[in-house]
Amino acid sequence: MVRETEISTQFGFEIRDLIPQRGVYLIKTNKGNKCLKKVNYGPHKLMYIYKAKEHIIKNGFDKIDKNELSLKGLPYAIVNEDLYVVTEWIDGRECDFRNDEDLKIAAKTLAKFHLAARNFVPEDNLKARNDIGKLPYTFEKRLTTLNKMKDIARKNKKKTEFDILYLDNVDFYIELAKKAIKKLDLDAYNRVCQKDLNDKVICHHDFTYHNILIKDNGDVYIVDFDYCKEEIQIYDLATLMVKALKRVDWSLEKANLIVDNYNAVKPISVDELKVLKALLAFPQRFWRIANRYYYKEPGWSEASFIKKLREILDEKDKYISFLESF
Repeated sequence: MVRETEISTQFGFEIRDLIPQRGVYLIKTNKGNKCLKKVNYGPHKLMYIYKAKEHIIKNGFDKIDKNELSLKGLPYAIVNEDLYVVTEWIDGRECDFRNDEDLKIAAKTLAKFHLAARNFVPEDNLKARNDIGKLPYTFEKRLTTLNKMKDIARKNKKKTEFDILYLDNVDFYIELAKKAIKKLDLDAYNRVCQKDLNDKVICHHDFTYHNILIKDNGDVYIVDFDYCKEEIQIYDLATLMVKALKRVDWSLEKANLIVDNYNAVKPISVDELKVLKALLAFPQRFWRIANRYYYKEPGWSEASFIKKLREILDEKDKYISFLESF
């Protein structure tokens, strides 16, 4: 339940209508349309995100969902221990990854964002998680988890349809994970990490279609910085490619379209390209859906898990063909 009166009082506007959207509310106020979101993290992380966004804006990339400040000058309101943020409402359509022009726009916008998302030095009390340098450990840990989940599925006396599908396919994806780990050139990776550490970069970490909004006038906005952190920026490009390519049958042509348009704005180094290939080669989506299933993350029904897993399995041949060509 959203407590509109308390939020209105803390931000100094009158809420006239409140319309549920994807994980947020469109609120119509006497001071225009705004976006209201209840967040599931604390003020410390929220202040880090706010300061990072303000830094990016000052660095020349202002097409993001700018935070509104409360009457106390804070980028949030606390209502009954719940934390709410208000940002400007971006009235635009979601990026369509099946459309070549939108793919070009997404890649170029990401590159422009990356050029501005650097030289960020958070205050000492706002140190956020820094994932730069952790990829080899992450790969190894997730490979171990694939094997652990295999044991869980095997030991289930009454196997579900998901268990059966997982057990029938997990060995293939374990081998893929091992190949990705071998593909990750540690010298190249360390050089990428060192450069991005020196540049004090920020990674959006959730750069997908519903966080890229295109207005009627052509302006392109990036929204939802909940997962932003210090991480090598090529991670964002890998995310964009996976999210897009799974929708276009892992087309090599579309992959090159994304890379070329990003590269035209922010050149990709030889080392970054090597890391990108390793990121694309790791079976992240297979690991993720199984991890959600076996470690009981809430939100999806059994049928939804099976549907998602089948989608990943159905594209296996096209995915492998892409990895062999890219």
